Order: sequence, then structure tokens, then C-alpha cells
Amino acid sequence: MTGERIQGTVLDHVAHAVHRWQDVWTRYAVDLGAEWSSGGPGPGFAPGQLRFGNGARVEVLMPWDTEMNNFLARFIADSGPGPHHLTFKVPDLASALEKVRAAGFDPIGIDLSHPEWLEAFIHPKQATGVVVQLAEAPVPWSSAPPDDYPTDRRQRSDGSGPVPPASLRWVVHAVADLDGAAGLFVDLLGGTVAEEGRVQGHRWMDVTWNGPLGLRLVAATDTSSPNPVGEWLHGRPGRIHHLRLSAESPSGLPHAQPISTALPGLGRDDAPAACWEIATEDNAGLRLVISTS
Repeated sequence: MTGERIQGTVLDHVAHAVHRWQDVWTRYAVDLGAEWSSGGPGPGFAPGQLRFGNGARVEVLMPWDTEMNNFLARFIADSGPGPHHLTFKVPDLASALEKVRAAGFDPIGIDLSHPEWLEAFIHPKQATGVVVQLAEAPVPWSSAPPDDYPTDRRQRSDGSGPVPPASLRWVVHAVADLDGAAGLFVDLLGGTVAEEGRVQGHRWMDVTWNGPLGLRLVAATDTSSPNPVGEWLHGRPGRIHHLRLSAESPSGLPHAQPISTALPGLGRDDAPAACWEIATEDNAGLRLVISTS
């Protein structure tokens, strides 16, 4: 890959497509303590950004006004609810797009018509199996929560009050080609390789930006025989495997199960006893892995 890095990029949030916001509000707000940040209805979809204790955000997307644009409804009909895209904020979208093209990518969905939100996308066929959104947002946006956004929070078992909000640490993204993924997320989008290694038949690479949310890339080291990462990808160039969070008393989370063996695609060789998993079917298509740190 040739071209320049896009300086000043930050991984802003990961998007979770659902049938209805309310499908995951109890999980994110009550169980994990996420606070409403911003959102509201739009043509084709309604985004609701939820902020965790460390400032990292999940954007919950539900179809809305689909007569105007049915892209999200079609996505859910084809793939079911689950991870939808990664959004990277850039200081200057026009300059960033020059670098994207110079690196050999073909940006799509370019919209420069709204001065408070300029955006473009890299198709998942080019972006390791996930939609990558590039956005320039000169003015921070916030809004009041909907009337039915939960205010209850998970309580400590000793009766001392609510559990502190969880922190969202990593988006764990399985890829077929780790070097190719590094070309996109490090060489072009300006991430820093914080740590990398090999464990249990796969390579992993932690990529960070100047923000609270990082990207953990995972790839199989031997593709000539069946392996958990390859089975998860099932021929795709990439696929988000789970979100990694830290929380107090994760064993007390509803539907959380202790991980008895190293989770395929986890990346680092974390002690299984310290991790709990909430399966995709218990979080609208998006697996969560929670540890105490």
C-alpha cells in the first residue's frame, strides 16, 4: 500500500444494528451503565450513541423512515442484527479522501452537504469485511435522551449502590489478512501498533488511536487446516468477533457465562477464568467479552 497516513484520526465508535433501540438498552444502560450521548431519528435509520465509563461509545442503529432509505432495514434482513460499521473521525475529510484514493481505495457514499457532519465510506470488500466510515464533525453533538431511556443501573450485591459504568476497551476484529488490515488501519488511518503477538494458532495486533477505543485485529497463523478464526470468518475477508469490556463483578451480569477455554479470536492469552462471555443471541447479534480489567 502506498500513500500518506491520515493524521489526527480517531476511532470514534462502533455501530450495532438492531431492530429496535430498546432491544439492547437494558444490556448497555442498566447492566453496563452506558449513558445516552446523542442521537435521534433520520432518513432510513435512527442512531443512538451510548457512552461507557471510559468515554468509548457504541452507536445503536435501528431502521427509521425506511421509505426514504431502506439500507439498514435491508442489512438487518440479510444479515440479522449485529455489528455494522466502524467510524473514524478525521480533521479534514477532503484531505483524507485524497489519501484514501492514493492508497488504492475507492471511497463511496461521499456526502459533503452538511457542514456539521461530512462523511464517506470504504466498502467492506476493501475494508477487511467491515464498513469503515470516515467523518468530519467540526461541532460536537449532544442531545437529551429519549423519555424511555433506562435510568436504573445494576446494583452491587452488598447493597452499597450501583456498579460503576463498564469501560469499552476493544473492538475485536477477525481478519483473513492481518498485514492487509494493518495497511488500512495503521498505514492509512494512522493507528499505532501498541502490542502484537502469537498465541494458540492465531496472530493478534492491538491498534490504538488518541482516544479510549482500540481495535484488536486477529488472524489465523495456519490457514491450511481448520481453525477457529477461519471458521468464524467462513470465507469472509473479515468480521467483527466481539466487543471487549471491563466491568466490576462481570459474573453478576445477566446471561454472562465464564469462558472455560480461550475464546477463539480473543487475541491475547488472557486467563479464561478472568473473562465472561455474553453470547450473540443474548445481545442482539453482537458478542460481548467482559473482564475485571
